Amino acid sequence: MTTITLEDAQQRLPELIAETPPGEEVAITQGDRVVARLVAVEEVPRKPRRPGSAAGSILYMAPDFDEPLEDFKEYM
Repeated sequence: MTTITLEDAQQRLPELIAETPPGEEVAITQGDRVVARLVAVEEVPRKPRRPGSAAGSILYMAPDFDEPLEDFKEYM
């Protein structure tokens, strides 16, 4: 864990965020006590989405699926 003063953190916050490795922590101190902690988040890698990957997953569709709803018939 890295420790930095509040004054330094205020001046270098974007730099601190960019340089802190995932899972690491930066303690921000004021005087001799810790007032905040900056924790870099580990992003979980996701598989890229593929078009058509859900094909065949709809097992049933009602025969009147495309029919207008009763509540809206007066507007048709």
